[in-house]
Amino acid sequence: MKNFYKLLFFSTMISGTLISISTLSWLTSWIGLEINLLSLMPLMKKSNNKYPSEATIKYFITQAMASSILLFSIIIFTNMKNYSMEMNMTTSLMVDTSLLFKVGAAPLHFWFPEVMSGLNWEMAYIMMTWQKIAPMVLLTYTTYAPMFLSIIIIISSLISGIQGMNYVCLRKIMAYSSINHVSWMISALLNSNSIWFYYFLIYCMINFNIVIIFLRFNIYFMNQVNMLFSFNKNLKFMFMLNFLSLGGLPPFLGFFPKWLTINHMILNNFYILSIILIIFTLLSLYIYLRITFSTFTLNSEESMTKIYKKTSYLLFFSNSLSLTGLMMCLISINIF
Repeated sequence: MKNFYKLLFFSTMISGTLISISTLSWLTSWIGLEINLLSLMPLMKKSNNKYPSEATIKYFITQAMASSILLFSIIIFTNMKNYSMEMNMTTSLMVDTSLLFKVGAAPLHFWFPEVMSGLNWEMAYIMMTWQKIAPMVLLTYTTYAPMFLSIIIIISSLISGIQGMNYVCLRKIMAYSSINHVSWMISALLNSNSIWFYYFLIYCMINFNIVIIFLRFNIYFMNQVNMLFSFNKNLKFMFMLNFLSLGGLPPFLGFFPKWLTINHMILNNFYILSIILIIFTLLSLYIYLRITFSTFTLNSEESMTKIYKKTSYLLFFSNSLSLTGLMMCLISINIF
């Protein structure tokens, strides 16, 4: 019975997201977002640690602000007799602003790294993945201002690359990585909802492989990475390849959704945006390389004994799928 409240709030958190993405009314979507918010806060807080409590308060204040903007735009600009999903340009800009605030896109990102730095890895993973579903799906209904979204995409990719270099806290680095991937997801939304879905699934899979290693070995800072992985070559290798996959290098699965996104952006004449996005993403790739290459080159301490530990089947399967998924996709395309 001790963890019954976690099961209760976790189920209502999922229900709030499902209500938001399946409703036909903007008001009901707002209600689903509020259910999701109020269910997540008890899961974030811990009685024996002040940092998750501080992160919970920050998260509540910012999300309440975004919800207020969303509710204000719904009340002012929609017909109260018919809650239609159709909107004009002004309404679209206001709703886009509130949803981008909720998802943590720059320049409305200031709360996201601060909240992430106070959470454990389980809640950080939920913040990076599940909490983006409802705002992203609602964003698909309001893509009437592609120029506004293009500016958000450029700012998100630039700021995430520059500010991510300033930290050694891995939770903040993963937060800025998430902001960078948000810019790619918005780019996918401008062209095709199915590409966004593929991108999000692959992003969740790669993030799971990285977060499960951090959680298993209780790693929160970059110096802990260097100290731990100098004694385990196999884990070091898997860890590095997952980060390179998250950066989108071609042999790995992380390149596949970015490949699809760039292809559709070029087909829809987003030439300049695609070039800018590729260039600014190299900044984030440098952050991933800084983490992984430091474990290989800067710390040469190696254990002379081989320690065999039982590897989780789920961890092995998810890593294999993440690292070889691109080749499997290419093979299946050629066959079928």
